[in-house]
Amino acid sequence: MKLKHLSLSVMLMGSAAGLLSAQAFASGYHFGTQSVSAQATANASAAEAADASTIFYNPAGMSKLEGTHFSGALNLVSPSVKYENAKGAYPNGQAISGKSSGKLTDDLTAVPHLYLTHQIDDRFAVGLGVYVPYASETEYERDSVLRYNVNQTGLKTIDVNPTLSFKLNEQHSFGVGLLAQYAKATLRQYANFGAFPGTGAGGAPAGDGNADGFAEVEGDDWGYGFTLGWMWDVSENSRVGLSYRSKVKHTLEGTAKWSKPATTSPMGAALLNGYKASEGAKVDIVTPESLSLHGMHKLDPRWNLFGDVTWTRHSRFEKAVVEYENTKVVAGGTSNKTILVPDWDDTDAYKASLGASYQYSDPLQLRFGVAYDKTPVPDDNHRLSTLPDNDRIWLSLGGKYDFTKQSSVNLAYSYIHIKDAKANVNGYCGGTAAAGAGSVACVSSKTNGSAEYKSHAHILGVQYNYSF
Repeated sequence: MKLKHLSLSVMLMGSAAGLLSAQAFASGYHFGTQSVSAQATANASAAEAADASTIFYNPAGMSKLEGTHFSGALNLVSPSVKYENAKGAYPNGQAISGKSSGKLTDDLTAVPHLYLTHQIDDRFAVGLGVYVPYASETEYERDSVLRYNVNQTGLKTIDVNPTLSFKLNEQHSFGVGLLAQYAKATLRQYANFGAFPGTGAGGAPAGDGNADGFAEVEGDDWGYGFTLGWMWDVSENSRVGLSYRSKVKHTLEGTAKWSKPATTSPMGAALLNGYKASEGAKVDIVTPESLSLHGMHKLDPRWNLFGDVTWTRHSRFEKAVVEYENTKVVAGGTSNKTILVPDWDDTDAYKASLGASYQYSDPLQLRFGVAYDKTPVPDDNHRLSTLPDNDRIWLSLGGKYDFTKQSSVNLAYSYIHIKDAKANVNGYCGGTAAAGAGSVACVSSKTNGSAEYKSHAHILGVQYNYSF
């Protein structure tokens, strides 16, 4: 007898490393911008080191800041991720009933960032950054045809980043930082318990879709890494920089709470026994390392040009496994695991940005930029239903206004165009079929489906800077 269950899908935190869903508006699952001054140039201005947010982009830039500097930024993100023409089927081919279109994102999300630097002497400077590298939440309707593939995911992370810079000479500076990253992930996913004997009248199965249960899962963890930076003043008018952010390993541990349908026979109750009202769950994830090369050139007293190319090792999210505390009856045997295989690619995983600033007057500087961000998703068959990622283009503009020599404010607006996408999803846990040859015993309802996605985002940022 074939039994079908839920995929506590590694989207839990597969979403935790991929769950950085559609509100993460850089390709893959990065939030996309950690500074409003950089946002205004489509994040092309990492070599500028104009304020304390250089801690994130290149810690060596602290050597360019005299005295003590503070920057506080707030990004307001208005995402739009909509799906349509969704279809789903149970392993026997029966269509899943439910809604086939809708919106996955909230209307507005606020994301803060804080930075502080201090010059110790002519050579050394220290700093502290507290910022959000990943933040997202997507949610399908509870009766969506894709509910078994993951109904809701959420991720909140915060980095605490103490840094140190060293000025070797007038041309070369270096920086190093420690990353302490807190991550908390949540997930809701439905289970097709109607396939179990004993869930319907007289001990029979209730039937596909007639006895759904679901799991609410959450977990958190601290992970640690480091940052490195180098800046070279090639001449009075030109500067280049190189920065590296390490991978961060997480073991997200928490609880899975199962809501189960009432059973009408001891058989049904026994089969559901492994799905405890509350049990432990965990998943190992690795947020990827990245390498950035950036530069700036001063054309004249008013114009500055910026450029940045960033490569990210997205292949860190090749596979993720959610492990439950209790073993469960599943199709083909028993298992306490569910597996996600997004198989992200980093061959062309780059973001290229170009930007400029124009000093319109003594207090007012205008800034703008454009960027192309390549998705790591290899094809439609590896696109996640809660992360319908695709290639995107950033268009940004903004400005900086100096109130005094010590205080200034940055404003920025970005429009992010995301290429239309399609996802072919299933709960096969890396196998090629729901049952039989090519199947994998895992905790999953073994459904499949597809949907088309249209996405874009608006980001409005404000940042206050003060130097002491």
